[in-house]
Amino acid sequence: MQATVLQSNYTIKQLKALYDNNEITPLQVVNQILERVELDQDNPIWITAPTLERITPYIEALQHKDKALPLWGIPFAVKDNIDVAGFPTTAGCAEYAYTPAKSAFVVQQLVDAGAIPVGKTNLDQFATGLVGTRSPYGVCQNAYDATLISGGSSSGSAVAVARGHAVFSLGTDTAGSGRVPAALNKLVGFKSSRGAWSTGGVVPACESLDCVTVFANTAQDALLVDQQARAFDKENGWSQNRALQPLALPTKILLVKQQYEFFGPFAKDYEAAWHHAVDRLMSLGLPVDYIEADYLHDAAQLLYEGPLVAERWASLNEFIEQHPNVANPVVENILRRAQQPEFDATSLFKAQHLIQRYRQQVQQQLQGAVLIMPTVGGTWTIDEVLANPVETNSKLGLYTNHCNILDLGAINVPANTEIPFGITAFANGGEDHLLHGFAELFGKEQPMTVIAACGLHLKGYPLEKQMLELGCEFLQTTTTSADYRLVKIEDGLTRPGLVFSEGKGQPIEVDLWAMPTVNVARFMTFVKAPLALGKITLQDGREVIGFVCAANLDNYSDITESGGWRYIE
Repeated sequence: MQATVLQSNYTIKQLKALYDNNEITPLQVVNQILERVELDQDNPIWITAPTLERITPYIEALQHKDKALPLWGIPFAVKDNIDVAGFPTTAGCAEYAYTPAKSAFVVQQLVDAGAIPVGKTNLDQFATGLVGTRSPYGVCQNAYDATLISGGSSSGSAVAVARGHAVFSLGTDTAGSGRVPAALNKLVGFKSSRGAWSTGGVVPACESLDCVTVFANTAQDALLVDQQARAFDKENGWSQNRALQPLALPTKILLVKQQYEFFGPFAKDYEAAWHHAVDRLMSLGLPVDYIEADYLHDAAQLLYEGPLVAERWASLNEFIEQHPNVANPVVENILRRAQQPEFDATSLFKAQHLIQRYRQQVQQQLQGAVLIMPTVGGTWTIDEVLANPVETNSKLGLYTNHCNILDLGAINVPANTEIPFGITAFANGGEDHLLHGFAELFGKEQPMTVIAACGLHLKGYPLEKQMLELGCEFLQTTTTSADYRLVKIEDGLTRPGLVFSEGKGQPIEVDLWAMPTVNVARFMTFVKAPLALGKITLQDGREVIGFVCAANLDNYSDITESGGWRYIE
């Protein structure tokens, strides 16, 4: 069988379709990956590179697994501080290396779902850095411009996906390592709420803050991986039972009032990209509010400029002390900051008390909402980072370091600009479903308009087909504000109509659809009087386009008490 040649940014859905149509086999996919790895051998993406010998047992195991498994035959890469059975784990330090007998919990979850681990990727040593230049295995180059940094610490994991060596990859994130490389390589980078993905089998950086992450080409792929990786691990003390709720859109988008700092040789380009992204946010049909959030920067400072750095030292101090002059000098200097006499137990508790206050503040501000920030305010060339390794790294963490300290979930979404730029959506711990819902909406290639349907265009009703033909995607079921009444129109076609009645109505159930904006004008031609398209206020305060009826209430049967067309017999 002549195998289909895979494009570089292939997705889970695309590869599953090829498997279902017998257009390619897992072995042929792996052989194409091996060819790409060979072509990119001058870029140190891998520490333990893919080989057919290591991968073959996983391919053979697929013969005994149900092809309907959600990740059957999907190749993925693994950051080399996450255990894969039989593959060495180095954490970016050869002297630290060991070969685990079993895989990390999340790796095993994915393998059980049919996925194929292909190799171990390069990283900033001991996952300490956001630049991707702190590895004795070489500096991992950006997937689009070899003179630029790839971002860290999950450098190889991001570049492996961007270069087509894997469909998705695993990274880790303590201060932004699952989001910065995603932004700098035009990928989706998702980090769940703390504990939703087990860190069992992961070399700790800051054990109480560490998260395993996914890099993918689409938000849909990130969601599919999340659904398989997310599970409670009774053997891991940091694991939490945080089941993924049904996908939903946030009630609002939050932006900060403070000015952002843009930096590096492309500062003007990044500032322009951010303003372009804000314009896109304004077109999504969600309310946008601005908040005061200086405390986010204060929280971020605590991670490396305060006593919390002692947690990194607690994980690695024995190895560092027993192996002098082995660690990367920049990494070791960061780790040894914990030995400063002012970072005593008292200062640690004071920092923890501050963090708790910040957590309460962000939880109140973000209830049901997502906060949007640029993932990074710029980038650097590799030479610039090597010449100034500390300051450049600090700049990259300006808008990421607060995340795990405050127990937020986060997702980086590419902003469809020529430069490698992305925005990050943050949500409260336990509200990761809002991140996926937002990412799906923002990531669509064309502008979308939210349409509220209350009758025959409801999901499962006769005119759902019309919505699908117009390229709509179902978003969620919700209700209007309490300012509407519902009437039954019988003029040869029985259908409902929403009538605005301020203070005299009740919430009416509606379905929200995302419609390509270019199709709204065409859709309007299908709407027959007395109905028209107009603004509808939802219970959460959003204003969307929907079916409204301007006719006199006395002309129609009032069915408001039903609560919605679905409940009319």
